[in-house]
Parts: sequence; C-alpha cells; structure tokens
Amino acid sequence: MADQEEKSRSLTRRNFLKTTGATALAGMALGAVPLTAGEASAAGDDLPAKWNETADVVIVGSGFAGLSAAIEARNAGAEVLVIEKMPVHGGNSIINGGDFAAAGNKLQKEQGVKDSPDLMFKDMMKAGSYLNHPELARMVADHSNEALEWCEEYVGAKFARLNFHGGHSVKRAVQTVNASGSELVNKMLTKARALGMKLQTRTRLVRLLADRDGRIVGMEVRRNYRFPDEKSGQPAFIRARRAVVLASGGFSQDVALRQVHDPRLTDRFDSTNHPGATGEALLAACRAGAMDVQMDWIQLGPWTSPDEKGFGYVPLFCERLVGYGLMVDPKTGKRFFKETGNRKERADAIILIGHPVLILGDSYAVPKQVFPNALAKGMEAGAIRKFDTLEALAKGYGMSVADFQAQVARWNAFVEKKKDDDLDCMIFPDARPTVTPPFYAARLWPRVHHTMGGLVINTDARVIGFDMKPVKGLFAAGEVTGGVHGAVRLGSVAMADCVVFGRLAGRNAAKEKA
Repeated sequence: MADQEEKSRSLTRRNFLKTTGATALAGMALGAVPLTAGEASAAGDDLPAKWNETADVVIVGSGFAGLSAAIEARNAGAEVLVIEKMPVHGGNSIINGGDFAAAGNKLQKEQGVKDSPDLMFKDMMKAGSYLNHPELARMVADHSNEALEWCEEYVGAKFARLNFHGGHSVKRAVQTVNASGSELVNKMLTKARALGMKLQTRTRLVRLLADRDGRIVGMEVRRNYRFPDEKSGQPAFIRARRAVVLASGGFSQDVALRQVHDPRLTDRFDSTNHPGATGEALLAACRAGAMDVQMDWIQLGPWTSPDEKGFGYVPLFCERLVGYGLMVDPKTGKRFFKETGNRKERADAIILIGHPVLILGDSYAVPKQVFPNALAKGMEAGAIRKFDTLEALAKGYGMSVADFQAQVARWNAFVEKKKDDDLDCMIFPDARPTVTPPFYAARLWPRVHHTMGGLVINTDARVIGFDMKPVKGLFAAGEVTGGVHGAVRLGSVAMADCVVFGRLAGRNAAKEKA
C-alpha cells in the first residue's frame, strides 16, 4: 500500500514537472523565461474577479522562517495570514535537531570559546567553496547571535548546551532543551497567535498572481488540500495587500526535481526531510518571474543510519561524537576520513566506500555528549547498539578483531596527544581515549538533507527576477532561497539563516504600501 502511494506521488510529481515546473526550467535554459512578474502573469489579466480572503502579508510556510516573518510583520502592524499545505504546522523545522549556530553566544563565553561573526563568515565561505553570495552569508554571520537572543528572550525558547558540527572552527551551535526544532517552532507559533496571526493548514499554493505593474498581489491556492493529492481541495484566491513572503522550504523529497539538477540522486537515497519538502512554491515563484540559483548543490547528511527511518536518532548520536570517537569502515576496521569534516566531505567519502560505515564511542564520551533520549530511542529502534567489549563490537559488525583493535589503539594515541597524524580530525580538549566499556556504535549511510539552491534574494530578503531587479511584492527566507550557503551548508546554520532572513522578510514585507 505504501509502495503504491509512493508510486502515485512520484507520478504526480513528474506530471507536475511535465506540465508546469519543467516548462519553467526549460524556459530558463532557452532564455525564454519571462523577465518580470508582470510578463509572467499576463500583466494582471488573470486576476480573479473576487478574492476569497485578504491579508496585508501572506506567508507560505510555517517553519522557522515563516513564523519569524509572521511575528515581525505583526509587530510592524500588518495583518498576517500564514498558509501551510500540510495538516500540521512546522514543516522541516519541527523535526530538525534544534541546533542554532550563533557567533559569540552566551554559552561560548561561559565555556571560554573564542568566536566572532568574522570567523563564522569565514567558515561558511570555506565550506561553501566560496560560491556563497558573500553579502548574504555575512548577514547570517553578523546577525546570528542577535537572532538567537531574540528566540530566547522574546520568543521564549530555551537552549541548554553547546555543540560542535563538522566544518566549524569552534563549538558554535546551541541546542534546544529537547534537542528538537519543535522547542522553537511551537513557541514561535504561540507567540505569533498571541499577536493575532492567522494560520491555515491544508492550504497549498498553486500560483502567484501579479497586477499590471508586475507587483505580486496574491495567489491562487487549494484549500482543504490533502497531501500529496494535487487535485484535492477547492480553488480559492488570497489577496496580499502589501506583500507575499515565501518560506516554504526546500525540495529534498522530490526525487524527480532533484534529479533534474543532480541525476545521481535517485530514490536509492532516502531523505531526512518531512514528506512535504517538494519545492512547488519555488517553481511557482520561477513561473512568476523569480530567478533561481545553485539548484544542483544538494546536501546529503553523512550521519543518518540505514537502520532507522527519516531523520532518526543516529544523527544526534553521530554528530555529538565527532572529535570524541572514531569512524571506521567495517570492511577494514580502519578509519577512512576525518570525523570532523564537513557534511559533503564525509558524505562523499562514505559514498565512495559504497556501503554503510560505523561511528562509535565509549561510556565516557557517549553519556557526556549524547542527549539521553536520543540514545535511548536509537537503541530502542536497534539503530544504536551496545557492546561490553571492543572485541564484541568488532564481531557484531563482522570486522577483523585484530585490525579494529589496532585502529582503536592508534586513535587513542592521537587523543592522548590531541593531534590526529593520520586524518587531521579535530580532537577536543576534553576528549579521552576510547577505552571505557560498554561501547556504543551505529551504522551510517547518507540521506538527502538540504537543498542549498533556491530563489535569488538580496540583503532585504527581496526576491530578484530575471531582469536583475526585485520582484515587487515578493520576499523569501530560509531553504526556499539560494546563495547563502554556496556548495555546502554547515550544520546548525540553517536555523540562523531562517530566523535572520525570516525576521527581515517579515519586517520589510510589512513596510510595503498597501
């Protein structure tokens, strides 16, 4: 039944591309794409005779970026409507790991970690292979701590610990108390509702509508939509007096669309994303005259496990252990890449090996680093396994005991002197040799995680069209945009990106003339 539903969904998505998205993409390739929103929508000739609903600012998407925009637009005096195609709010944000990169944050200062926006900017640019639009990356780095403090002090979200993610120079990510983005999303929703924002779930954007001046003035939607049936629901028209903000996320779950840009990413690769990360709002913006960028940079998370579904618990196990434990190829029992490398480096290394690898830690590192609930749930699912000895661990994964133990001994020598002579892994000052039983391990195989490409925006969060000018009345924030991260997004920078540009988009959208 599930297979049949998946086939139906895939066919529907291919039909969508065939009839709409592919047309837009082909138009771009042939130079036939409309230059402005006005041209894209026949200069306002297809506006409805009657709107079903009106708000000052209409926001598409209810994750970090959408709710940040909603709160700031309300605080700027705008009447705000948020639409969400799924039956529940939160999108991908509500299932992420809750890590927020912020340069110079309070926990860093308490723990003596020296950091700065300049260092965060350099880390983002290096990981992004310098393909990042520097002015956008600079905005995120410079305003990351301000955004975090807004989440804590104004929204009321709680953050409890300081974490490291591969590719950063220092520990920079603060994690929510429940190790989930739900801590921030749910409190954002409570705040936004208290301010008077309206949220409509099961409402899918079909197309954006522009007036004769080319300004985006509203949209056609389908209400009572039931994902993924694109024919479900009833057509309706929503007017945006001031502006539309797109905060609809990426397209990691759309196999056909991601293969347009990276043919390697077949259904062999699962995704960590929620099912609705299918990118149709992005394509709707392109058909309305918006320009996209870097769509073929699609990130795989190297820390997911083939032994559990979706995002799972192993990412919260693996990422906390890098710099404290070793990662090995079970075919050889040996390390193969530096554990603290960025996501692309590690995912590429695992794919090159061609089969799942292992991450492991002992009873010093695991309780110290891993959120207890993540460990318990991962073990309950069978994705994280516990062994009384290293010999038992080796046998449990079919490794040569001698080769594996020799590799652990070599790793432990590096940990003792805080320098990895083999692979240049970053080893943290409080790391200890992996010697204390019991030992914990999990298998790793990459999944599609984040789409770095998306709509072109400027530092005001205005969407840019093919005439290189802002599309009037259209703003965007979060994963639906491109350029911030370049080739590789560093772990935990997504939350900062969404909140920084979400707030900006909401404030600026509210300033537009009604």
